[in-house]
Amino acid sequence: MDFQIALFLVQDGATNGAIYAMLALALVLVFSVTRVIFIPQGEFVAYGALTLASLQSGQIPGTLWLLVVVSTIAVLAELWRCWRNGLPIGLHGFGWLVGYPLILALLLWYLPLASLPAFVQVLVALAVVVPLGPLMYRLVYQPIAEASVLILLIVSVAIHVVLVGLGLLFFGAEGLRTAPFTDASFEMGPLLINGQQVWVILVSIGLIVGLWRFFSRTLYGKALRATAMNRTGARLMGFSPVFAGKLTFLLAAFIGTLSGVLIAPITTIYYDTGFLIGLKGFVAAIVGGLISFPIAAAGAVLVGLLESFASFYASAYKEVIVFTLIIPVLLWRSLTSHHIEEE
Repeated sequence: MDFQIALFLVQDGATNGAIYAMLALALVLVFSVTRVIFIPQGEFVAYGALTLASLQSGQIPGTLWLLVVVSTIAVLAELWRCWRNGLPIGLHGFGWLVGYPLILALLLWYLPLASLPAFVQVLVALAVVVPLGPLMYRLVYQPIAEASVLILLIVSVAIHVVLVGLGLLFFGAEGLRTAPFTDASFEMGPLLINGQQVWVILVSIGLIVGLWRFFSRTLYGKALRATAMNRTGARLMGFSPVFAGKLTFLLAAFIGTLSGVLIAPITTIYYDTGFLIGLKGFVAAIVGGLISFPIAAAGAVLVGLLESFASFYASAYKEVIVFTLIIPVLLWRSLTSHHIEEE
């Protein structure tokens, strides 16, 4: 392998690593705040990409009807909770659960979806898929928030299986690819970098910086950090763990959907593609111990580079090589960390 081929592999690995870094950050965030190993993170990647592909083809995405159904179930769950506990029914609390999906459905029904500008199509895809995150927390994880990590993991696997099946129902078995954001390309010595790769890396860096500023400079970010460090203490200080969970899942859904939108023009996305991408983000998160954002981001770059070089030397075993990385990391952490009983 000469130097030029190595540069090409580094370029490809850096692009993949940028996506894995965003997913790893989302997984670390969710686990730190809610103790949930969020296996369905990858499904938001697939849903975001396939929803955008449906919009570009002029079709109303099936994820819109999923949003309507899930919002309706959330309304019924809230009504049941109010009736069971004898609480007054505040209609203002149901406004976005009822109104938002219906308004969005009406807009998508009458808008010329295929002829919308690309930026507007991306915003619509985000508007459809991202709200599924907090709704998922409200219906699935909030009732069992105090359960053990093992139970939360089993529930996550079940949700993953359901979302994969729904993805097959909504989008079919054939893969889809979206139009690139730009046709520009840049020459850097022997490398030819297309504009979409630049978009992926710049958005990934911007998102990482934005999350750092959010957690270090904003009140809600500091409250989430406090919840991650000590859930009981944060609750005693008046910060609602329910709100923390919803906000965390909102951020995770946004990161996953945005990742799917970014990679859709680069690679063909299938209904079950998100699982494999999410697993690689999970490997990066494990490198960070599911608690460290910087180490998880560095681990994601390592995973991307390892995958790229493995695909060159042993393409048939590249997935095995990538996932084998988790074994020495787990062995090292098991030998250097002390067991702490779960609360």
